[in-house]
Amino acid sequence: MSGKPARNHRLIEGLTSHEFAKAVRRKPLVIIPVGSCEEHGSHLPLCTDSFQAEEVSRRVAEALDGLICPPIRYGECRSTLNFPGTISLSSDTVRAIAYEITSELARNGVDKILMISGHAGSGHMAALREGAFKAVEECVGLKVMVLSDYEIAYDLRGKTFPENDGHAGEIETSRMLNILPESVGSSRPIGRSRPPRFMVLRDPERHFPSGVIGDSSGASKKKGREIDDYVVEQLCRLVAENFGLHARRGR
Repeated sequence: MSGKPARNHRLIEGLTSHEFAKAVRRKPLVIIPVGSCEEHGSHLPLCTDSFQAEEVSRRVAEALDGLICPPIRYGECRSTLNFPGTISLSSDTVRAIAYEITSELARNGVDKILMISGHAGSGHMAALREGAFKAVEECVGLKVMVLSDYEIAYDLRGKTFPENDGHAGEIETSRMLNILPESVGSSRPIGRSRPPRFMVLRDPERHFPSGVIGDSSGASKKKGREIDDYVVEQLCRLVAENFGLHARRGR
């Protein structure tokens, strides 16, 4: 035995050109994980959104026998621009990335794409969807699904978690404790401010001074596992319905 870890055959980045072509011939679901590099309070790493999207992508790919693209770890992050470490792309760039990657996958024979973003900013998500829409318009037979895992996770607000939980709060901190516990700091900040609904703001930092929405003190690894299980279960159901796929048993 060489002692080398087994290669993950679901990660496109590790496949050869021949292996990729062979894998695509079976018409698998191809997942594009999208995140961001932005401030997440005093306790979570800058690429928190990316880590979450990549973990969900891994689990969905396992359940639905899919492939995973190299992750996109940047996004449009307007509300956290005032914090060190936030690296924000323009909407035009995000839109172009979404369009060009999905259309290039289609050119390679891929016809089922799931783009899942751990970053849920409204402008960011709109740009991803616009880019994907353009690709679907141009590529006959291409199906693309675009969402943030938080569009599912936030179903739990008002049930298991507080209604006002948000960015770097209890849900997000719990998920990171489950996914990458060594990256979570010991502080558990509370953020009581929230940008006013529907307003277009020139200075979002005035309404979002801490980078945290909600109370992260109740976060736990157990809660994070329950959230991630819920997200993966619901996402697999949606993807299976929209693409006509069947989840593998034993996931």
